[in-house]
Amino acid sequence: MKTPTPRFGICLSLAAALASSTLLTGCQTTIGGQTLPSPDYLKDDVQFHPAGPEFKLSKKVEAANKQAAARQALPPGP
Repeated sequence: MKTPTPRFGICLSLAAALASSTLLTGCQTTIGGQTLPSPDYLKDDVQFHPAGPEFKLSKKVEAANKQAAARQALPPGP
């Protein structure tokens, strides 16, 4: 009986690593023209970010209005 060569062991371990990585990780599939997610997406915790204000500069406008009101409230200088 022949003893297995180191090359055979390396090839066997690479094949095992490839097979396990393929089986244990989710991947996208294409079925009927649709790209479908991996089955693990159901286990993912979804983060919800509520919509912000429509006008993005509302705080700056409010600060400018306060500054203008404060400037008008000051008495005229010499």
